[in-house]
Formats: sequence, structure tokens, C-alpha cells
Amino acid sequence: MIEFRNVSKIYPGNQVAAENINIKIEDGQFVCFIGTSGSGKTTCMRMINRMNEPTSGEILIDGKNIMEYDPVALRREIGYVIQQIGLMPHMTIYENIVMVPRLLKWNEDKLRPLAENLIEKVDLPISYLDKYPSELSGGQQQRIGVIRALAADQNIILMDEPFGALDPITRDSLQQLVKKLQRELGKTFIFVTHDMNEALTLADKIVIMDKGNIIQQDTPENILKYPATDYVKELLGEEKLNEAKTSYNTVETIMIKNPISISEDKTAYEAISLMREKRVDTLFITDDDNYLKGVVGIFDLGKVGRRNPTMKEIMTKSFAISNDTKIIEAIHQFYVLKFKNLPVVNEKNQLVGLVTRASIVDTIYTNLWSEDDESDDEPLVDEDDNFQELIHEAQGDNND
Repeated sequence: MIEFRNVSKIYPGNQVAAENINIKIEDGQFVCFIGTSGSGKTTCMRMINRMNEPTSGEILIDGKNIMEYDPVALRREIGYVIQQIGLMPHMTIYENIVMVPRLLKWNEDKLRPLAENLIEKVDLPISYLDKYPSELSGGQQQRIGVIRALAADQNIILMDEPFGALDPITRDSLQQLVKKLQRELGKTFIFVTHDMNEALTLADKIVIMDKGNIIQQDTPENILKYPATDYVKELLGEEKLNEAKTSYNTVETIMIKNPISISEDKTAYEAISLMREKRVDTLFITDDDNYLKGVVGIFDLGKVGRRNPTMKEIMTKSFAISNDTKIIEAIHQFYVLKFKNLPVVNEKNQLVGLVTRASIVDTIYTNLWSEDDESDDEPLVDEDDNFQELIHEAQGDNND
């Protein structure tokens, strides 16, 4: 456990960066510090590994004051990911990943299997270990930055706005990846961001700061339902506050179960026959154990001509959400990434359901407008052309 006890940080000139901070972070929690520039969020995170040292108060890790640690030894026990990634350009990806384990004098025989295992976790080929950072895209480099922080098996990982410079699609993909890794590995993640959507997506606990003070700390659900101040409401925004009125259940409550899928060894002819039979334009590809492998759309099949390849040959990777994803997180995926539908997988990556835009519309309508609609002869939504168009679009997708 990490504990802040009455911690303050005052820079020269009596500049207060953090004042009387009290926080408890449990083992295995994902905690996001959020606030505007100068709020003190980064200062608090950097005090954990003594990049900044507290002016007063105590920070304890498993009951031991961090000031009792050698600062270099402390930093080697804590993973750290920054926005600028910080990969060494003259080192290969492999050398970057194993940098800290080497500093800790790990046996060299363990390092190659470790790097191969980690790079596979972030969906990059093992051959990339022999490349240099300049040969990778920004998103790929950031994936390496994440697994480098995990390589020495540290229990605490600090992340300082790591995805701020990335495009929305890459950023969202990395958010999902980081959350998945954190759950799988059971590490404690401390994540600094100025993006409330990011905090709501990732965090088990959010710490909202302003002018060096904690304004509110709680679960995302409670902060959405019970914002403590107008400042918190402003950070959340009207859209998020309205979303909080919708169900905070998981997508399991609204997903279509047993979505139409086809095994990866089936041919294009078999796939298009199934599409015609089921009146759909997309098929999810699974193996014999129902693990989600990819997706094939009607236009993919249109490109193969008279050839009859297998699904494994032509499928593309499918973005999926876990069955414990909150409905409001799924709404964010649809809104930001413009997905038509989202396959749902369990903890083993087996396909268990499908969330469509139609199911999202039903949820929003049921929670926001259904009670007002009972006594009207005509539906309230008929007065809103934009909303009606959304319903028509979603209904069309549901028939696909």
C-alpha cells in the first residue's frame, strides 16, 4: 500500500505545489490523478519515487517511509512511463526493454524470454526486438515504453500523461491495453492525466486536484453520481454528467448474446453464404475454442474475387471490449472511435456478445426519456431530428 500522510510540497519562493495531501492507494489499484495545469497532480506522483521530495509529511510504501530508501534503489523498484517515452535511440528494442533488469544484475539467460513474452503481450511481433526505436511508430514506441516499465517486475508503475501526444484511435487502444495488463499482472498503477475521459476509462479510484489540494477522491462511479464541487462538475462536463444518469451496469446487461461468428478455417464462399442467410455484413472470426481472432466484412470478401481463401488469410484484427466494461465506457468507444458495433469477450478472450449502437440508444432512451414519454400520443424523440436519425442509423445496424 502507498500512503500519503499530511504531505506538502513547497518550492522556492513559497510556491505551494501540494498541500496537506492524504491518500491511501491499495495494492493492485489503478489510481488516476487529474487536474488542470499547476494543480499538483504530477508533483504528487513524482514524490512517490523521490523525483520530487516532500517538504513535510510522510509517504509510506508498505509502511516504510520513502525517505529511508536510497533514491536510486527506490526508482529501480518503481516502473516509470512518460509522455516522451524515453527509449534510448542507440539501443535496440530488446536492449531498451531489459535495461532495468540488467542494472539489477538479472541472469542474462532470463532476459530474452522475458522480452519475448512482454512484446507479445502488447501485440507486437518478436522480430521487433531487433529493431531500433526510430523504426517504430509513435504508438508502437509507447507500447515498448509500457512493457519496459513492467520488465523488472516492479509492483508500482508510475505513468505521467503517457498518451497525451497520440492520435485518438492509438490512444484509446493503448488505454485498453494498459488496463488489461494492469488487471492481468495485479500491479499498482499511478496515472497522471488532464483528460477526464481517460481517467473514467482507466481508474479504480480518481484523485481530483486543484491548486495543490485534493478536491475529491473516489471511484469513477461515485464521482459521476456525486460531484463534490462545481469545479468537479466542470471537469466532468455536462455530457458526462448526463451519461451518469444512464445505467452504470456492465455491457453484459445490454449485449446481444452469441453473435454470429465463423471459424477461421472456413472459406470466403462459406462466409458470404452465412452473411446472406443471417442478413449481416460482418462476421467475427473464432477458433475451435471460441477465442476471438478477428473480423471480416462484406467488402473484404468483395476484394477476393473468384478466389476462395480461408478466413484466417483475410481477417483483420478486431477491437473488443471485456464483459465487465461499463456501459458508459462503451458509449465513449462508440462516440470517439465511431465504431459500428463492439464485440464483447470474457477474461479468456472468448467471444460472448455484441454491443450495437441500437442497444446504446435503447439504454439512453430508457434512462433519460422513457418516463416522460408515457402520457404523450407521439414519442418525444420525434421532435429531435438528430436523435431520430441516430435511432434510424442504429436500427439499420441492428438489422445488418
